[in-house]
Amino acid sequence: MTTMTETSARFREFKMPDVGEGLTEAEILKWFVQPGDTVTDGQVVCEVETAKAAVELPIPFDGVVHELRFPEGTTVDVGQVIIAIDVAPGSGDAPAPAAAAPAQEPVETPEAEAEPKGRTPVLVGYGVAESSTKRRPRKGAAPAPEAAAVAAAVQAELNGHGAPAPAAVPPQSGVPAGGRPLAKPPVRKLAKDLGIDLATVVPTGKDGIITREDVHAAAAPAAAEAPAAVASPVAPAPAVTEAPGVVSDSARETRIPVKGVRKAIAQAMVGSAFTAPHVTEFVTVDVTRTMKLVAELKEDKDMAGVRVNPLLIIAKALLVAIKRNPEVNAAWDEANQEIVQKHYVNLGIAAATPRGLIVPNIKDAHDKTLPQLAEALGELVATARDGKTSPAAMAGGTVTITNVGVFGVDTGTPILNPGESAILAVGAIKLQPWVHKGKVKPRQVTTLALSFDHRLVDGELGSKVLADVAAILEQPKRLITWA
Repeated sequence: MTTMTETSARFREFKMPDVGEGLTEAEILKWFVQPGDTVTDGQVVCEVETAKAAVELPIPFDGVVHELRFPEGTTVDVGQVIIAIDVAPGSGDAPAPAAAAPAQEPVETPEAEAEPKGRTPVLVGYGVAESSTKRRPRKGAAPAPEAAAVAAAVQAELNGHGAPAPAAVPPQSGVPAGGRPLAKPPVRKLAKDLGIDLATVVPTGKDGIITREDVHAAAAPAAAEAPAAVASPVAPAPAVTEAPGVVSDSARETRIPVKGVRKAIAQAMVGSAFTAPHVTEFVTVDVTRTMKLVAELKEDKDMAGVRVNPLLIIAKALLVAIKRNPEVNAAWDEANQEIVQKHYVNLGIAAATPRGLIVPNIKDAHDKTLPQLAEALGELVATARDGKTSPAAMAGGTVTITNVGVFGVDTGTPILNPGESAILAVGAIKLQPWVHKGKVKPRQVTTLALSFDHRLVDGELGSKVLADVAAILEQPKRLITWA
């Protein structure tokens, strides 16, 4: 689809592109430019959220912003013009900008926030950790020494140390020629939560990119002055128990708009729950030997550089169980009334993020060795935590794992990811009394729950798959004898 049109030789229009796979609309979360701003080819002008992910949109030509057609918080159909650019400024009188279209779903929220404050993305099965991924600099972003000097001076004033030493000033500024500081979306959210203006932060990252540490450093002076933060040099992100929304006059209710990823999730879960007849089976298993294997693999030189944890062995166990029972890896074709057998496994891993649940998947997981599977899981984790999971990464899944055990939950009844045949829920692994070799001993125990679509997976098949996973986790040497 063409995303730009020419209204004249001077003015060009940029349309809302289909940033996903056949999506029809997207919500404008944030404008990074305003009328009169100069933009360059490749510069990001706005962030939008589709039913699958939040993405940044670059402008494909140089010029000056003439008008923004829609305000923040507006849901725009794919193909609608969202911004007009004057590609030949100064060549004549420009026509008056058209009135901005009203938001389709007006919500009284500051800056139309799309994610609740204080909530850290959690990859189900891994827990919380900082991302270490790098981002290439945007095209057209040029260093501005003057801006760097001003930012450094402001930072020094805030720190109360006077002018910084020349060596302490980074060679590049986080403010490019377009006027917008360079920072990843999670870093921008952190700065917003801490009340830090990114324009005043001195960047230390490569190519003048502002890092989380830079934001925390800028927040330190404010934290030192705050009575509640005396014990900590860095103010933590404020804890928020309620998602942003419109609070009633009596403060007894908060109404939260449901759109974007959350809306898509709600519709998909309702559709899955009421179209696929779910059956869930449970088994409690001694995973002591699996935990010992995990400890040994962490010391194995062949696994150096990759993360090893119980989820890795559970994922491999499920892949072996599918290999032994391939009929479970299927989909229901309602239009043709057919069961579609899949001869590949795209293994989904459920992830809870500020914008809602997402299920990225590892393509062709069945072909991967244990080190390759560990590496793929690590990449999936880093991408999800960085908020960069693409729609393509979430498409085409066949079977999913959700690890509710990271929250201390024993088990649950998982709902199928739409279009998939089965989902395995993994509970918390706890030390419990267990009969082992005729004696009651403390053992590492967990509960597994397998939900499956009863139209294509009957009770016998579902039971075999769950039993195989449990057997492997109890005796992990079966990863070799059964593989």
